[in-house]
Amino acid sequence: MDFLVEGLREAVRLVASGDPQVLDATGRTLAISLSAVLLAVLLGLPIAACLARRSFVGHRLLLILFRSLLGVPTVFLGLICFGMFSRRGPLGPLDLLYTPSAIVFGETLLALPIVVALAHGALTSLDPRIPETARTLGAGPFRRLMTYLSEARTGLILAILTAFARCSTELGIAMMVGGNLKDRTRTLATATALETGKGEFAVGLAMGGLLLLLATGMTLLVAVLGREDRGDA
Repeated sequence: MDFLVEGLREAVRLVASGDPQVLDATGRTLAISLSAVLLAVLLGLPIAACLARRSFVGHRLLLILFRSLLGVPTVFLGLICFGMFSRRGPLGPLDLLYTPSAIVFGETLLALPIVVALAHGALTSLDPRIPETARTLGAGPFRRLMTYLSEARTGLILAILTAFARCSTELGIAMMVGGNLKDRTRTLATATALETGKGEFAVGLAMGGLLLLLATGMTLLVAVLGREDRGDA
């Protein structure tokens, strides 16, 4: 018990003093996760809107595919990305393996089905007359799309926050294609695993505590927004 208490004290001291190792991993985690979520939103929202508003051949199959990918193990995505970025892989010449860009790519694949599936659910719950009303009022295609997305903004924010929470806490992708290189690809998740394995329990606890804080913060935001959404309904 003394070991845990002492480790917790040291972890608090490291965070409070702004330990460079802790701050570096935190900043990189935020940068990579935000970049991946942004790319997933740019790709996923148009797909979700198309699936919600149009019916085409393979529509049902595509929706099932995105939903089934919600629970894909991150280590499997890491394996796929490693194969793509390795020297013998199709993207090997880009020399992106063990770089932050490779982690962003992998986490984008992780976040994309989350954004598509949750955004699709939010958009299909809207009144289908909304885009037609906007058309009647003279809105162009882009303006109609923005109106459509705006009406489902709470659900879309929930999708984005959920994707960010998943990306910021994942380990498999960051470890396999990032390599956990100090001052280059080390994130909070990989640093927690490394420092604990080295016997640096306090440092690992500090990293893990910040990771928990990020995940808890996102979960609380999702819960609050979800409650507000039900209240508006």
